[in-house]
Amino acid sequence: MDRNNDVETIASHFASFFKPDVSNAKSSVEASFAIRHLVYAEELKLEPENERKLETDEFDAQSIHCLIQHVATQRFAGTVRIIRSTSPAEKLPIEKYCEHSISNEQLHPSNFAREDIVEISRLAVPSEFRRRQMDQFDGAATGGINEATYSEKELRCFPFIAIGLYLTATAVLMQHNIHHCYVMVEPRLARSMRLVGLAFEQIGPVVDYHGKRAPFFINPMQVRDALRPGFKDLLETIIDKIKTQDKSDNRLIHSPTP
Repeated sequence: MDRNNDVETIASHFASFFKPDVSNAKSSVEASFAIRHLVYAEELKLEPENERKLETDEFDAQSIHCLIQHVATQRFAGTVRIIRSTSPAEKLPIEKYCEHSISNEQLHPSNFAREDIVEISRLAVPSEFRRRQMDQFDGAATGGINEATYSEKELRCFPFIAIGLYLTATAVLMQHNIHHCYVMVEPRLARSMRLVGLAFEQIGPVVDYHGKRAPFFINPMQVRDALRPGFKDLLETIIDKIKTQDKSDNRLIHSPTP
């Protein structure tokens, strides 16, 4: 395949090998927890290991769990979650633990309706799906792009699974007409996502929160227009696929199904 044409073929090639799963079925949610344990506890040592080999926290009950599944093997290749808030008592992690880090008062979550704010977190890609040499660098496990190897003509350096996860989350948020999305990430991850067209806006300084991270904001409803052409096609493909999975808003918004 001509590398100059990679960006035009991203959507079709990705869809041939991977598919999004936003069903929030019990088996899918447990697979998400298992991937998080592999990455955050066993690999990165950011969370303690446990006998169940499942990494969970207090925010999972109010989350939509998004996964990418490898079609041929049916194994899950990555996960990310969308944390919702339905009342002032149901805070987002960024509000509960990092509120002091938000210096942009105009984009503070408290300015918006609770049902219109979310936080994306716990993106994880297991090592078996990071076998390419370009993906073997610090940060790849949680979605980073190796900026040192990036060029316009060599888009194979992008970790497509991580991008697919962000776009799957975006598709869900677009489906629910959500305008205010927050994330606590390393600035280099936010920079790398801009290469794709995901324009995360930094709204505060770097703080020590599971490593050196800063608060960022993005409006999911503006993502489609900002994406590079190939990734825009990928978003449309993902939107079509999740529409066929489940048409019930309640199932996506509320707790996992049995």
